[in-house]
Amino acid sequence: MRRVFKTMILAVSAALSVLLLGADKKEDISAYSYIVIEADTGMTIEGVNADKKANISYLSKLMAILLIAEDIDQGEYTVNDVLTASDSVTGTKGAVIWLKSGDTLSVDELLKSVIIGNANDALTVLAEHSSGSVDDFVKDMNACAFDLGLRDTVFDSPYGYSGDNTYSTAHDLAVICSELLKHRFLQGYFSIWRDFVKNGQVELVSENTLARNYSFHAGFKACHSDEAGYCIAEGGRNDNGTMFIAVILGADSAEATFSSSKALLKKSFRDYKVADTMFPDEMLKPVLVRCGTETAVKIGIREQGKAVVPRENPELRSKIVIPEYLSAPVRAEQPVGTVAFYNGDDLVFETDIITKSAVHKLEFTYVLEKLLYKLM
Repeated sequence: MRRVFKTMILAVSAALSVLLLGADKKEDISAYSYIVIEADTGMTIEGVNADKKANISYLSKLMAILLIAEDIDQGEYTVNDVLTASDSVTGTKGAVIWLKSGDTLSVDELLKSVIIGNANDALTVLAEHSSGSVDDFVKDMNACAFDLGLRDTVFDSPYGYSGDNTYSTAHDLAVICSELLKHRFLQGYFSIWRDFVKNGQVELVSENTLARNYSFHAGFKACHSDEAGYCIAEGGRNDNGTMFIAVILGADSAEATFSSSKALLKKSFRDYKVADTMFPDEMLKPVLVRCGTETAVKIGIREQGKAVVPRENPELRSKIVIPEYLSAPVRAEQPVGTVAFYNGDDLVFETDIITKSAVHKLEFTYVLEKLLYKLM
């Protein structure tokens, strides 16, 4: 089935250039590249080579899982639906749950097999059901990456096989993870370290041991290959609901990815917090309108936002830019200025100031009607 993607833009990262908070306090991470971001705002806390393209191995399955989750949340099918494996599963390479053509399995078990067990034959069944064929599913993966603004990500297959021309960056993978968090039903799958499918005949064990022993664990995946080294995308959520995502690519060992991702998340929770950028509309005076049926128009903030700020210096200051006057006609919700929020010298959030109503242009007939009304 064909998919239609809506453009999804993170509140800050798509509107602002990458902001490296605490760049002078970077962790000593032994890897090709890494990044840690706050999930809701997309703001970068720390990173090295975060926009450098790299082989991402089986982390490419994170985009595949995102597409499948989109289909489920949009009602295309449910986790209880039973799917039948086609001839395409025959001879599947890599991790498998030994599906044969004609085998049936629920979407729930297929998802577990992909998320926990990295099973490529299970992913084939889901990909064909979502897009009609694996080739079309790969096209949808690349379309979704484009819609998300991920210009340094290309998928050659959904599996992450050695030799695939698939590449991405630590930053782009962190964005994909932040999108996965929007599909709440996935949380249960990401939290499982060990499970069974096919009536208990096949055991699944996650390569990401943080699913078992990290109390803040919220996702996503760990993997390794000769070409990519050891990689991890790990999400941590604290008791306040704040969510940080760490992605490490090209580490030397699994132990390094686990310990480094936990260290990055621990430091983020310790040193930063999420603050509301509240700005009351009452602080904005109406803007004068020239040649309009009204002499002024009320204005307001398009959206209130959030920003990540250091705990030691959480203060935000705002800077407003609006014109002295507008010329009619004026549209309702027309952008007429901006309000920017700064933490020190760092721009952390920016949004439009818009008009709250329309003002029509002053016409001769309108003036005549008003004049006649007053005379009467």
